[in-house]
Amino acid sequence: MSMQRYIARRIVTSVPVLIGVSMVTFGLMHAAPGDVVSQLVASNPNVSAAEAVRLREEFGLNDPIWVQYIDWMRGVLTGDFGEVYSSGRDAGAVIWARLPETLVLGAFGWIFAIAIAIPSGIYAAVNKDQLGDDVSRFVALSGISVPNFWLGLMLMAVFAVQFDLFPTLDPQTGLFSRQMLWWLILPGVTIGTAAAANVMRIMRTSMAEELNKEYVTAARAKGLPERTIILKHVLRNSMISVTTVAAFLTAGLVSGSVVVENVFSWPGLGQELVAAIQLREMNLIMGITLLTGVVIVLANLLADIVYAVLDPRIRDEY
Repeated sequence: MSMQRYIARRIVTSVPVLIGVSMVTFGLMHAAPGDVVSQLVASNPNVSAAEAVRLREEFGLNDPIWVQYIDWMRGVLTGDFGEVYSSGRDAGAVIWARLPETLVLGAFGWIFAIAIAIPSGIYAAVNKDQLGDDVSRFVALSGISVPNFWLGLMLMAVFAVQFDLFPTLDPQTGLFSRQMLWWLILPGVTIGTAAAANVMRIMRTSMAEELNKEYVTAARAKGLPERTIILKHVLRNSMISVTTVAAFLTAGLVSGSVVVENVFSWPGLGQELVAAIQLREMNLIMGITLLTGVVIVLANLLADIVYAVLDPRIRDEY
């Protein structure tokens, strides 16, 4: 099967996943007690019962849930994510305004994770059952076990409060300004630690298995340098498992950004999502959830493509 057909097939199979995510999220939000009008009434006691009834009718909240879902889906297909009821702003504009901050945070987390995990995993596999391997496994287990909110608070307490090396509040400058990028380091390290630990563990296991295979023994018998064997042959085959796991960890980075952004007050979609849930802003919640689903699907699609490039036999299975 050609690469183009393989990619097209993967894209088509992703569409039902996104629809399912949107339906589940829509249903869960309607199952939760209260709605945006009840939140508006709670924050403004001067709103009368008659006014609350009028608002529910105006927002379409009295319609059956399936009618509300179809109306929302129809709007999404035309690029309209609806309105933020409490402010009157366009939900799509709010999402796109916060998206760059979340993408930069996620990208930094991945760069940190890969930069730490790949060399550490290679070193641990080459020095299996030695002190360096034991230390790397302990660090990986610790990185997986420590909750990111606790790690973020500890990093902030030590490096931002105790040593005053990093800012604790938004510098209120451009996203790619020096002050903003310096502020990015602590939340980026926090969100990337768990991913680094997982990738390191998988890298070590995969490389250790590859190093015991016959083609490695044959390469050594031919007199190839150990560095060439590891970096040119073993690393390529080991990256297949790492690529697969890395795609699944993208979901963890996305979900972790919700916690990390609120710990560090990072002005991204995670912070916006928490505020939207508190106010029951359905259009904003649905828009962020759908966009998150798209990012995860694209990450898995990219992993499938890299997987197929590394091992062409995968394409023949579809």
